[in-house]
Amino acid sequence: MKSMKHKRADLPDRQVASASGNLSNKRTRGNSSPLMVLSAILLAAHPSSAVEASLHGTISSEPLIEDEVETASRIVLFPWFAEALGIIIFYLTTRYSLVLPYTGIMFMLGMFMGVGTARLGLEDQLTQSIWMWSSINYEVLLLVFLPGLIFYDSFCLDVKSFGRAIWQCLIYAFPMVLAGTYLTALVGYYIFPYSWSFNLCMTFGSILSATDPVAVSAFLEDVKAPPRLKVHIEGESLLNDGSAMVFYTLFSTLFLSELGVVGVGRSINVAQGFALFLRMSLGGAAIGFMFSVVLISTLYLLNHRFTNAESAVQVSATVTTAYLCYYTADCVCGVCGIVATLTCGIVTRTFGSRMINNIPMMGSFWALLEHLLNTLLFTLGGLVFGSVISNSGERKGYWTLIDWAYLILLWLMLLIIRFFCVYSFYPLIRQVGLSTNCKEAFFLVFSGLR
Repeated sequence: MKSMKHKRADLPDRQVASASGNLSNKRTRGNSSPLMVLSAILLAAHPSSAVEASLHGTISSEPLIEDEVETASRIVLFPWFAEALGIIIFYLTTRYSLVLPYTGIMFMLGMFMGVGTARLGLEDQLTQSIWMWSSINYEVLLLVFLPGLIFYDSFCLDVKSFGRAIWQCLIYAFPMVLAGTYLTALVGYYIFPYSWSFNLCMTFGSILSATDPVAVSAFLEDVKAPPRLKVHIEGESLLNDGSAMVFYTLFSTLFLSELGVVGVGRSINVAQGFALFLRMSLGGAAIGFMFSVVLISTLYLLNHRFTNAESAVQVSATVTTAYLCYYTADCVCGVCGIVATLTCGIVTRTFGSRMINNIPMMGSFWALLEHLLNTLLFTLGGLVFGSVISNSGERKGYWTLIDWAYLILLWLMLLIIRFFCVYSFYPLIRQVGLSTNCKEAFFLVFSGLR
């Protein structure tokens, strides 16, 4: 210990961290309590201040442990606070005729929380938890929310009707998404005053090109709409999630290459862009198919009604496969995780649904998971948006009244673009797949929520 103290001044930062790790290991061997093990981890993670103080014996590790654990534990508060609000809002939306749908109200509540925490300057536990979630990494956000939502929607599809409408859904999801991306990019390039490059405008358009039918699907069930309309809306939404992600990857890569930062983005010509599109979409489908084979085999092996545990493990297998499929495709193979999870869900639904022991249990669990994820996702989306428009601190003047005007204009332009795209492709859509008519096409225009 004495020799280590004398050598502390000569150690570079990396060696300090190493020395602190060795010191923590010695302490851990002397005292095997979980508190000391956690102390070693925390000291290794804070080499600049905590390690130095620990090496010199100026502070005790126990207060540091308590502060770190207390702060980290608050991250679990916001999700369950949002779910508690969701229970209240669900009751109000189902008992009273509110104008906004459930997810829209949750988004608004999240926005108010984001603005409130930024402007009020409170330091209570809920505020700290909200701040933690408002800066969530986008990759973690996608990995937590998308696999469950995509798999559930694809697993609940009417496979027979979807098979008949597949060509219509592909038209909605690929050429129509590309057209919507391009037209939205024109709005950002020629109408918005922000001087964006065209590749940034295309990236912006790809983000807004996908649709979300959460509120519309519930409305269709209430009004007893034709099943084919629901298939068109849900099928389009499922497929255009994947295509929009592919287009986003393509155009954001082009935009990042404009920044000139080494190792960020790259220049892509038309042939390379087409090849990247095929690799991400077809590669994702291939990985999703492989995972579906594994999942169907697992369901087959567990296709026994000996105990209720067999059914519970089948449900666990679907959740595990959905998240591992997305992670493998997106983070390991670099292809579209949405397409992979979508393919896995559809193939499993087609060939593995008869192997499920307890279909009500499977449906109830996934419905619960979807509700929890949607509630938290829309609240979190509003929270992030609220923190952006809060005009507090370094963001003073970042969001102005003119930006609100352009936001409303964007919403109107998206409706016009949606109307143009749907009716431009309507003659082709009418000739293939399930029958449709002008009234359903008109409803399809307004079902394209963002």
